[in-house]
Amino acid sequence: MKKKIDVEKTVYAVAAIAFFFVAWWFLTTFTPVKETTPGPIAVLQLLVTSFYEPIGSKVILGHLLVSLRRVLVGFSVATIVGIILGIAMGTSRWAEAIFKPIFELLRPIPPIAWISLVILFFGIGETSKYILCGIGAFTNVTLNAYTGAQNVDPELIGCARMLGTSERNIFFRVILPSCTPQIFAGMQVALSTSWMAVLAAEMVGAQEGCGWMIQRGSDTLNITLVMVGMIVIGLVGMLLATLMRTIERRLCSWNIMEN
Repeated sequence: MKKKIDVEKTVYAVAAIAFFFVAWWFLTTFTPVKETTPGPIAVLQLLVTSFYEPIGSKVILGHLLVSLRRVLVGFSVATIVGIILGIAMGTSRWAEAIFKPIFELLRPIPPIAWISLVILFFGIGETSKYILCGIGAFTNVTLNAYTGAQNVDPELIGCARMLGTSERNIFFRVILPSCTPQIFAGMQVALSTSWMAVLAAEMVGAQEGCGWMIQRGSDTLNITLVMVGMIVIGLVGMLLATLMRTIERRLCSWNIMEN
């Protein structure tokens, strides 16, 4: 039954993508949209040629790897700090009293709003891009780690203490496993947010990266290049989300089976 459902989902997904490209081709061939928007064939041709003809200083894979490096560095640091802070606030009333008001004050500010300040203090080099990626990931990871720690069943902790389990083992064997599904949910959103943040950062003062490609296309009125950048961004974002879900299924299989 599950296999049949998976096949149906695949068929529907392929049909939806095919419909999108057909509609795109129709609009850019038979309607006034063709005056300003390139068709799918032109975009696909530029996408293919960009694998061996440089755009600026790099081919498209080079720009993609630069963006991914920035995202992974910022995301990794923000994830570690966010998990520590979130669990600390969720398990310690003192940590919650000290850090939660500051976190709630900063949480609504979008990563893009930090661009000017980050560039002012750290310049337009790689450090500022790592920081912006980290800001994009930090909020979601921290919030989900905090929520997960608060939702740990107190009866489990009480039973562990009655059995003489040390506080260290309670943390690693009860609290952390209970938080893990919630943390992974936050990491999925955080990775997407971090990916969006680096693209915005690369549009300001960068000379390489997927965001720079889009800015280059905009500056030169090369809409085809803009759309190539958008397609690459969408595909990579989808692959990153799929990768994160796969890792979650591997590490949290017990939680998926329960649900």
